Amino acid sequence: MRQNSTMRLDHISYVTTHAQLADTVQRLGSRLGSTFVDGGIHPRFGTRNFTCALKNGQYIEVVCPLDHPATEQTPWGLAVSKKANEGGGWFTWVLSTSDIEPVANKFGRQAIEGHRTRPNGSELKWKQIGVREISESREFPFFIQWLTQDHPSEDGNPVAEIEKIVISDGSELERSWFKAEILDALGKTRIEWAKPSEYDFMKGIVEVHLSTPSGKIILN
Repeated sequence: MRQNSTMRLDHISYVTTHAQLADTVQRLGSRLGSTFVDGGIHPRFGTRNFTCALKNGQYIEVVCPLDHPATEQTPWGLAVSKKANEGGGWFTWVLSTSDIEPVANKFGRQAIEGHRTRPNGSELKWKQIGVREISESREFPFFIQWLTQDHPSEDGNPVAEIEKIVISDGSELERSWFKAEILDALGKTRIEWAKPSEYDFMKGIVEVHLSTPSGKIILN
């Protein structure tokens, strides 16, 4: 498992509708010069995803809500469904840690378990916490601990690398309980805060800058 005792940037999530899933995956994959793979269904949350492996043990996830009871009954399903209904786009960034308990203690509640089964039958399991908070404020990441050895960054041949994430808002990181951990987790990746007025007053992730074999690209 590509983890150590500290947090690290694990993946970034992009939301689309189920009807637009194939087109979105094709469009982003073409820009990245990579192929997305079917990640399977999250039965507990009522969503499904496709993933694209990136360098540094990271990946991009394209996720959509399903017509499933769990979609409207869990914080993740509700948040994804709401974003899809708003038109989709970049949704959140996710940090992984080898021990989520100290993170959960700061939140004052337990992390919940999630799982999904890939089309080949293999299963991924993890714990997560912080999704309730990103439902209201999409500037912050949420946190996971992988419980299985496989990691989505190993599904495919990574050719692109995240250089910068642009977030529309004031420097809200100053208010985070996890400011120091987040800054340490970013490594070489930069976070740039932009004025919401420059992005039609949209808040949250608005751009992801990556380096690829064909040059630098901006996904928005």
